[in-house]
Amino acid sequence: MSVMDLDSSLQETRGKDAKAARQQRRNELLRPHVDRPTRIVAMGGGTGLPMVLRGLARKAEPKAGDPGVDITAVVTMSDDGGSSGRLRRSHGALPPGDIRNCLVALTGGNNALAEVFQYRFGGAKGLAGHAVGNLLIAALAELKGDFLEAVRVSGEMLGAKGRVLPCTLAPVQLVAKMDDATEVVGERNIVRAQGRVRRVSLSPRSPPPSEGLLESIHTAELIVIGPGSLYSSVIPNLLVDGVAQALQETRALKVMVSNLMTQPGETDGMSCLDHVRAVIEHVGPVLDAVLINGTPPLQEAIQRYSHKGAYVIPVNRRELITAGVVPVEADLLKEGSKIRHDSRKVARCLLKMARCGL
Repeated sequence: MSVMDLDSSLQETRGKDAKAARQQRRNELLRPHVDRPTRIVAMGGGTGLPMVLRGLARKAEPKAGDPGVDITAVVTMSDDGGSSGRLRRSHGALPPGDIRNCLVALTGGNNALAEVFQYRFGGAKGLAGHAVGNLLIAALAELKGDFLEAVRVSGEMLGAKGRVLPCTLAPVQLVAKMDDATEVVGERNIVRAQGRVRRVSLSPRSPPPSEGLLESIHTAELIVIGPGSLYSSVIPNLLVDGVAQALQETRALKVMVSNLMTQPGETDGMSCLDHVRAVIEHVGPVLDAVLINGTPPLQEAIQRYSHKGAYVIPVNRRELITAGVVPVEADLLKEGSKIRHDSRKVARCLLKMARCGL
């Protein structure tokens, strides 16, 4: 289904009294403010959240007849691998890696300073493996004594077309309960465990949200969750104190962007419904819709990915509707040999959903 067909898809899925009543309330809320930017909160981490932000950043600036988009990115803070992990262990710093990637994504195009932020030192010792942006954010945090201020200043330097919020400023670790009942602590250890994850939590449990996070959720028109690693990028944001409740209370439309492929060692054999259920089982009914790709990848690409243990995530629209989540299908696939989301296509769909509702 093309983006132009989304209106008919949305019409077909409209009909439940509760959904209709909810949409009427949203329209009443939005009607007096038709000239303001569409307020979007995007939650996640890894490579999935920057993909969403790149697409939205292109729509951020107001144009004739289009007030633009007000973007807030909420980033998971449990990363303990690579450069971020080294900074955590050696300096007690909060992990800057996912924050850096989101700030760069929000520049919305070619940016010389963004290239510097993303530059990673080579070699085997000292600065080897560190990204310049990670070091700069960590240095600003030490200089100002405030990680949130360091992120804000970094965003100003880059000319980011939106703001980036860490989900929490607490030094959290990800804890996973595995299929065999063992408990694994630390994101990098969970990846290495190569077992089926049943449930995750943060340590300490229910860390406090960063300043402005809950307010952003309450005042948004659209909340975007994912795509990304289900247990290490998507769900951890939702485990911060007050976030699940805010998601249930907000009038915003809450959309999960479905992953395209399973992730070896984390979501093996899981369907789209399984991903949705995992979110609901962790934090309750916080999803209204799931955005799914309707364009099959090339068969040769599917076969190539299968050799690495990754498979196309199966989608059953009827099962999703039964679970209380509306499936919205569109062409989201990026051209090329790799199976990836196209940031422009995803952004167009999300904005249409934000402005049309369900």
